[in-house]
Amino acid sequence: MVVRVQTAPFDAGKELALITEGNFNIGGVCSFIGLVRDITPSGKINAMTLEHYPGMTEKALQKIECEAHDRWPLESTLILHRYGKLYPGDQIVFVAATSSHRHAAFEACHFLIDWLKTQAPFWKLEDSPSGGRWVEARARDDKAAERWGHGPNQKPNLT
Repeated sequence: MVVRVQTAPFDAGKELALITEGNFNIGGVCSFIGLVRDITPSGKINAMTLEHYPGMTEKALQKIECEAHDRWPLESTLILHRYGKLYPGDQIVFVAATSSHRHAAFEACHFLIDWLKTQAPFWKLEDSPSGGRWVEARARDDKAAERWGHGPNQKPNLT
């Protein structure tokens, strides 16, 4: 299990090699990379600044990762999230799950990103031509997380 919160860009190929190296029980790897878009529901943006509480954020991500391992027979997982000022096209998040069978890897990867979107303590400030705007929680993210057994009114205990 690997959790990192960092400002530096990442190399997805190298990250996947690190979590699979030498483990020949892995039969499937599923990963997701999120990118900063230049258009959001609030309009065009020039950049996005992500803030977090060091220590608290990593702890929350580790609990999300542990929950995935409790639900599926996984060999390894990775959650990597960037913070700081990012621009359209920049990589912002990378999650991966490995398992002996593809089904568990796909399900766990989907779970990791859905719960990360609703449970991880990150704050996003969009920089648009009209000024800065903090991003509010989105109902569609809560709806996606409901698939995994919780909704906005029944949050898992990740503390």
